[in-house]
Amino acid sequence: MDYALIKLVHKLTVVITLALFLLRGFWMLRDSPKLQARWARIAPHINDSLLLAAAVGMLIVAEVNPLDQPWLMAKIVGLLAYIGLGTIALKRGKTQSLRIKAWIAALGVFGYIAAVAVTKQVVPGL
Repeated sequence: MDYALIKLVHKLTVVITLALFLLRGFWMLRDSPKLQARWARIAPHINDSLLLAAAVGMLIVAEVNPLDQPWLMAKIVGLLAYIGLGTIALKRGKTQSLRIKAWIAALGVFGYIAAVAVTKQVVPGL
């Protein structure tokens, strides 16, 4: 498969991930039952699986080992933090206050991951 096509799929799924996370966060803020809708629980997992598959596909096609690239390791660590914070924000947070803080922190981590992807620097802007 063509690297450019895989990268396009990766970027598209990143945008969809952010849109779904913002929507679900808005529903969390409003304590909306829409957050529990079947599609709202399943669609993000399908999209995120495609996102991860595209990321792995790019690594394979480009023959890149993420262990050799500090910026890729930073993205992976950031992804794990984003997943943990997102889970607290949308599902496991015991209080509304905790869920809001985790949601904001997850958005910050998402921004960090995006900045690392664009700059290919562990500390973007330096």
